[in-house]
Amino acid sequence: MSIVDELNKDESIDGFIVQLPLPKHIDEQKVLLAIDPRKDVDGFHPENVGRMALGLPCYLPATPYGIMQLLERYNVPTEGKNCVVIGRSHIVGSPMSILLSQNTNPGNCTVTLTHSRTQDLESIVRNADILVVALGKAEFVKGEMVKEGAVVIDVGITRVPDASTERGYRIAGDVDFDSVSPKCSFITPVPGGVGPMTIASLLKNTLQAAGDKTN
Repeated sequence: MSIVDELNKDESIDGFIVQLPLPKHIDEQKVLLAIDPRKDVDGFHPENVGRMALGLPCYLPATPYGIMQLLERYNVPTEGKNCVVIGRSHIVGSPMSILLSQNTNPGNCTVTLTHSRTQDLESIVRNADILVVALGKAEFVKGEMVKEGAVVIDVGITRVPDASTERGYRIAGDVDFDSVSPKCSFITPVPGGVGPMTIASLLKNTLQAAGDKTN
C-alpha cells in the first residue's frame, strides 16, 4: 500500500499497474481501490469501471480494449449480431459484455454472458455470431460447438503438459483451434492473438494518461 501511495504521488509517473493475481494474504480490492484513477492504466478502479459502463471517457481494461481494437481494425461486423461471452471475470468477461452491448462501433451486439452455472451452454454457444472465450480451461470449445462463419476470440492461455516439447509443455487457448478454425470467418490464435493487443492497449492507456497530464 505504501508503494502504491508513492506511485500515486510521484508526478514523474503517468500510469502504473498492479500485476494480478496477488498472493492470497493481500487484499486485492483494497490495493486496486488505492490506485489513483488518473493513473489506473489497467482500467480496474471502480471509477474507471463506472465511467466505462456509462460510456464516458476512461481507461478501458486492457484485454477488452485490445479485443475491441481487433474487431475495429479487421472491420468485423458487430451491429445486431449475437455475441456470447464465456466467463464473467472483472478483467475480461464482464467488461467485454458491457462494451459489446453499447451503442458504438464496434458494439450494438445482443450479448449473452455465460459462466460456470449457465445451463445448456453448448446450445447458447452454437447460436453465437461472435464468441469471446475467457474461461481458463484449455481447448474447452470444440468445433461442434461453433456455427459456420462465427467470429471467435480466444482469451485463454494455459500450459498443457507435452513431453514432446523441450519445455515439457505447450501453450493452449480456451478454444480447440484445429477443430474450430475451419468453421470461422475470423479466429484469434494462442499465443499471438489477444495477448499482444493487451500489451498494446496498456501502452495506449499509458500514452493517454501522459496526454491527460500535459493538457
